Amino acid sequence: MDHNAEVLKVNSNFYKAFEERNLQALSDTWAHVQEVWCTHPGWPALHGWERVKESFRNILNGAGPPQFVLSEIRVETTEDTAWVTLEENLLGPNLSTVTTVNVFKKTDGQWLMYGHHASPVVAIFS
Repeated sequence: MDHNAEVLKVNSNFYKAFEERNLQALSDTWAHVQEVWCTHPGWPALHGWERVKESFRNILNGAGPPQFVLSEIRVETTEDTAWVTLEENLLGPNLSTVTTVNVFKKTDGQWLMYGHHASPVVAIFS
């Protein structure tokens, strides 16, 4: 499997676990180190695995299961670093689109998420 396919598989597993509200499976996609970071839409940046994990625990325990239709997926990889840019089209009572960057690093032969930044799309420029 090439790097792009490997990274896209981990990225897909992240969203699958998110939709299934499976914190353990979601956790399996992340590096459990202090260097990880996450910015949810409208939130300040969170640093360190424990804070990131707790944020996802709170989101997964919230109302209604999150459902995503992912679009505009692009992946770039180097030998040990990758980033996926995409749009998260969130379904449910509050339809919205969030533009996202997920950052991965290959650690001990496995691609793991090191960063997730999601920001609401409020305007479209042509």
